[in-house]
Amino acid sequence: MQSLITAIAEHDEAAGFLAWPGDFDLDRGDHVEDVHLASGATLEGFAGDGAGGTYFLCGDGGEERPVLYADSEGGAALIAMGLPELLQLFLVAPWWRGCRAFSAEESGELAAEYVEDMPDLEVRRDRAAAALGLELPTEAEVLARLRKVATEAGKDFILIFTPEDEPYDSLIND
Repeated sequence: MQSLITAIAEHDEAAGFLAWPGDFDLDRGDHVEDVHLASGATLEGFAGDGAGGTYFLCGDGGEERPVLYADSEGGAALIAMGLPELLQLFLVAPWWRGCRAFSAEESGELAAEYVEDMPDLEVRRDRAAAALGLELPTEAEVLARLRKVATEAGKDFILIFTPEDEPYDSLIND
């Protein structure tokens, strides 16, 4: 089975959708600060966003490892249990950062804004998902999973700003 990172690199259309509206770029994996996990588990920056945030694979293994997101303002959250789940989030709800209540109404309003700017969003999303071999869950399923991962499993993935030995703030709270 081909790695998803390789598949993204080989499919311009999928990489383009993930870059925008997903705001996910494999060429931005360097975090601007020295950080580590409180547990001491391995932390590997592998992608980033346009605002200076970084996506980290946590622990040992491959693309099935948990994914932690750290923004450039000192906030972090575990957002997926593996790269496939992360990409499903970006494909189905690229506006996830704006979903603070995780409600269908809130997500629908954000989706409408994205579709207004990109009328072919669903078509592009479906082509990207097909290129990566990913099934797409519903918007409600992805947002419920994000909330569960961040608020339950995420308690074991605390990002520490190493020079001051201080934890990042939680981006997603119950």
